[in-house]
Amino acid sequence: MRESRKALDLMARSELTAEQQEEVVSDCVANFGRYVNPGILEYRKSVSSDYTSVEWRDEGAVFYDIHGKEFIDCLGGFGIYTLGHRHPTVVKAVKAQLEHQALHSQELLDPMRGYLSHLLAMTTPGDLKYSFLCNSGTEAVEGSLKLAKLWARRKKPSHTLGIISTTRGFHGKSFGSLSVSGKGEFREPFYPLMSGVRFVPYGDADALDKQLAICDAIGFDIAAFIAEPIQGEAGAIVPPADYFCKVREICDKWGILLIADEVQTGMGRTGKLWGMENWGVAPDIMAMGKALGGAVIPAGNFIATEDVFSVMFDNPYIHTTTFGGNPMATSAAIGALHATIEEDIPGQAAEKGAYLKGRLNELAADHDDLFEEVRGIGLIIGMQFKDPDIGYAVSQGLFSRGVLIGGTLFNSLTLRMQPPAVISHEQMDTVLARLDATLSEVSATMRRGELVAH
Repeated sequence: MRESRKALDLMARSELTAEQQEEVVSDCVANFGRYVNPGILEYRKSVSSDYTSVEWRDEGAVFYDIHGKEFIDCLGGFGIYTLGHRHPTVVKAVKAQLEHQALHSQELLDPMRGYLSHLLAMTTPGDLKYSFLCNSGTEAVEGSLKLAKLWARRKKPSHTLGIISTTRGFHGKSFGSLSVSGKGEFREPFYPLMSGVRFVPYGDADALDKQLAICDAIGFDIAAFIAEPIQGEAGAIVPPADYFCKVREICDKWGILLIADEVQTGMGRTGKLWGMENWGVAPDIMAMGKALGGAVIPAGNFIATEDVFSVMFDNPYIHTTTFGGNPMATSAAIGALHATIEEDIPGQAAEKGAYLKGRLNELAADHDDLFEEVRGIGLIIGMQFKDPDIGYAVSQGLFSRGVLIGGTLFNSLTLRMQPPAVISHEQMDTVLARLDATLSEVSATMRRGELVAH
């Protein structure tokens, strides 16, 4: 009771004394070390100038630690904060919903699930229509894979239905999602994973066609091909301009489904509402998450065409989730979609992303001893350095200067630049100036031979 009362009292306070601030920091570090995971503390030591920094408040494109230090958010919660922190439209929707219902009965019809599903059918590409609302991106991918297999089994009653994915693709860390993710470091500890998964190089449509020809020759049926519009954890990898058009044709040729994993690219981040719209391609199934909940309530979803989704009509409970589509999450997502369209978040991401990328390329040219390249579209930008230790040093230097940035899971050479689309030009210029100072500092450290290895 004493510990719970302490936490409840802290939540209720708008201001903390210096003594209370220090107590929270001390408690937080101790609790992470004893009850959460001490490895997180070690990681924070490697990427920040103060591993004990505790976040406490946020708004717009910034957050503040418990002592009131401001950080400009250029990590964006790995894709969560496209609308920024605590966007007022989303917060208002959630507060209004909470006033009369928080969770659903699991039995009666819940109206917000219907409204959100209708909105998603209106705003997604092609003939995507029916939604299954869940809690996260990895759940959306899991459901997409199951739906694809159900659909394919109706047409190909095989016990060996497989999935083709891409090398360096990331789709989540639950079992099925991990099975179609292309990085051995995360896969190997959990072998054997889901059977029947094959991989082809991302961006190589001919490799997909050849793999499908091989599978056909040996009688191995494939249900679907899954890919990210832009590979996020691989380091903001943008495919060739004709890649997804070719992929769509190949999937149709072989009679398999195209699953677009829009968990990180959806909701405006790439300069379009959905990443696949950059190439005018409509998938058969689309998974979404992260920014769908407006950075206020976690939310995920997979949406499919009527033909594909109809395999769940006869038994709508063949795939279920307890909390998916709950009133709080759906109200947040409705608010998020409304604000995203009303404020032209895709347009903002396109304009601000082009500005940032142009300026980052200038910095890369000025610091060519550090950079390999800058790539990406919209506000999913990767800065690839010549050595992983440079990235760690840049991350630490920016943290000390009040800018939060982060690496990518599958590419140790790349730092991501994924700020909220609501970031101002003044804030972007501040970030760029602080990055320039950091790069100069890292270059000087390298010349002295003092760069710390990780």
